[in-house]
Amino acid sequence: MARVETSSNRPYHLVIFGASGFTGQFVVEEVARTVSEGPKGNLKWAVAGRSRQKLEKVLEQAAGVLSKPELRTEVDVIVADVGEPDSLEAMCKQAVIVLNCVGPYRFYGEPVVKACVENGAHHIDICGEPQFLEGMQLNYSGQAAEKGVYIIGSSGFDSIPADMGVIFTRDQFRGTLTAVESFLTVGSGPDGGCIHDGTWQSAIYGFADGPKLQSLRRKFNHKPLPVVGSKMKRRGTLFFSNEIQQYTVPFMGSDPSVVKRTQRFLVEEHQATPVQYGAYAGIGGIGNIFKLMFAGMMFWFLVKFSFGRNLLIKHPEFFSFGLFSKAGPSRKQMEASSFRFALYGEGYTEGQDPSQGRPNSKIRTLVQGPECGYVATPIAMVQAALTILNEPTALPKIGGVYTPGAAFAKTTLIDRLNKHGIQFSVI
Repeated sequence: MARVETSSNRPYHLVIFGASGFTGQFVVEEVARTVSEGPKGNLKWAVAGRSRQKLEKVLEQAAGVLSKPELRTEVDVIVADVGEPDSLEAMCKQAVIVLNCVGPYRFYGEPVVKACVENGAHHIDICGEPQFLEGMQLNYSGQAAEKGVYIIGSSGFDSIPADMGVIFTRDQFRGTLTAVESFLTVGSGPDGGCIHDGTWQSAIYGFADGPKLQSLRRKFNHKPLPVVGSKMKRRGTLFFSNEIQQYTVPFMGSDPSVVKRTQRFLVEEHQATPVQYGAYAGIGGIGNIFKLMFAGMMFWFLVKFSFGRNLLIKHPEFFSFGLFSKAGPSRKQMEASSFRFALYGEGYTEGQDPSQGRPNSKIRTLVQGPECGYVATPIAMVQAALTILNEPTALPKIGGVYTPGAAFAKTTLIDRLNKHGIQFSVI
């Protein structure tokens, strides 16, 4: 069972590391909104990062946005730097859970995970980089288990809607669910929307390091998951989806790898039936296809060379047709944006043998919520942390490096998210 009590030596339930970063500032605001949801209605928390001045500025900003002047004086500031292991050690010794908002994680994530494991702090990140997520599982899961520490990755938009969405679909299905396809669509207001370029940088380095990810996966020596029922047919690179009535491409984030890791855990630890999974994202009409083709060709060419990667990093707006920007979205843009995650599942009704014949039942579920990167992500991250604090007995029996679905399958995380605007429903 996870240790979740504060003490005189470990005074904070939560420490937000990277609180002055673009995403971190919104995580600060979300924690401030939810302090009454901590254990016994109380939440002790602090912010951490390299610059005391910037951290104090973020608390000042949050105090103004939320009309909570007490944030200026009641929230402690911890100075910690990824490049200074002693500072990370001191930070982790004071926290029950570290909310790690410092990316790209492939460059800055491992020292924080290492410090958490060695100093008894649980760790939650919002990483969408499979190489980092799977590398941490390979390198730290055994040590985390010995220490009783829970390291839970991808607890933001990548990949809680997908991973918990598949869990929700399985739990709502009457029978044996064997396959799910998800279709993501994103809506924006009249001012449009964009994504901060930190995510763009993660994508650049992720694609550049593709061969390293394959090499990493071979080290697990996993056997293929058994296919139950009909084998799912993979869709094309570009196709018109009747499900969402627009042109669609495979989703390029971490969702497929995270869901697969969850399914492996559920098969190996709980003898569950594995669910096959395919993830797709809508891109709209014909005009967007040409934009995507041009941007995609430029990206694939440039990402192979160091000079090309430097160009992509220097000019995110140009090479992504405005989808990514160094400034990130405005609050007005975020307020007008939303996401819909439609999941189409199939399987066998109760009493039917999945080894005989084709699936004979379908289910459709929906996960929907506010702007995905900086509204839904902080909500998901903070609710994941509150779930650990309030439901330690519902987590896996021993510590380790887990996906959200593996960690939270038996908790009330989905109910918590429903109450905070990320809604799971059967259609």
